[in-house]
Amino acid sequence: MYILLKLNVKISADIYAQRVVYALIIINKAGGLIYNRDFSSPLSKLSSNDYLVLAGTFHGVHAITRSLTPSPITTVIPRPSLTGLEVLETTNFRLTCSQTPTGVKFLLFTEPQQPNCDAIVGKLYELYADYVMKNPFYALEMPVRCEEFDRRLGAWIRGR
Repeated sequence: MYILLKLNVKISADIYAQRVVYALIIINKAGGLIYNRDFSSPLSKLSSNDYLVLAGTFHGVHAITRSLTPSPITTVIPRPSLTGLEVLETTNFRLTCSQTPTGVKFLLFTEPQQPNCDAIVGKLYELYADYVMKNPFYALEMPVRCEEFDRRLGAWIRGR
């Protein structure tokens, strides 16, 4: 019985190692595309114009779903509403959306069975804050052109 249990743990660890992140898209608070990167996507390749359309469309759909979400109980301190579309699952991929308090949206495309997508997006946001927002040459709401961010992001996704 002990050997069977150990074998099951090994199988689940192998399955976890095979899961991948397909792509990352970052959208500013106005709905403009500020960053996109493919990692290992079996999905169709998109043109730069398709990415712009995808960002604008997702921003609109997110705004609609946010307006359909019931309002939380009001508190003394007003807080921005960060609800809306959070996960979209298909048979080919899972889209996880995380919105920052400033309105920037991180769209992460992964395998449908990818566990801990929130932790992955949290790490990506940490890299964004460290290498983009702290860069003195980066202008807010503009496309991200930070080589160090690209290097660290690629290394983290490959080494995860």
